[in-house]
Amino acid sequence: MSVEPKRRAQLVEATIHEIGANGSLDVTVGKIAKRAGVSAALAFHYFGDKDKLFLAAMRHVLSVYGAEVRGALLVSNGPRERLEGIVRASFSSCNFRADVISAWLNFYVLARRNEEAQRLLSVYHRRLRSNLLHDLRSLADTAAPEIADRIGAVIDGLYLRYASNPDDMTGQTATDHALATLSNELGALE
Repeated sequence: MSVEPKRRAQLVEATIHEIGANGSLDVTVGKIAKRAGVSAALAFHYFGDKDKLFLAAMRHVLSVYGAEVRGALLVSNGPRERLEGIVRASFSSCNFRADVISAWLNFYVLARRNEEAQRLLSVYHRRLRSNLLHDLRSLADTAAPEIADRIGAVIDGLYLRYASNPDDMTGQTATDHALATLSNELGALE
């Protein structure tokens, strides 16, 4: 890896960690750069401003999440197992950790005022819904869209629950809650 991609990756990771440590986007590029071991001028050179740096960090988070979902889908057999794989990927140790959860919450806030963040968040929501619908259709027929929306809301809600009370939630308990919701939804159709 050449120097620029390596420095960009360091800044992206440092952004996630700083937001996690601070709990908000109220961090300076200087502080992020210091954590990454580079100058603030270099961070501005690579990304332009803090919002673009944060968006790069969220693209990284979404890329990791997407890779975990694709991996889970590859090793799953049948629609039910694929749905469970999506849920498990949502709460894996790479995705459901304090700094990443803090980044997600701030991403939702940024999306209210930043069109690029809003577009990226919309892409995430559409992909999650599409992934859920793909396998729900064969299990839930016409109820699939509503179930996909509820499962997506449960996933988002469990992130929010963790953010407000991290001592009561782990990746495993979040997975258990979401899988129980999926089972209840599918069981109601029988």
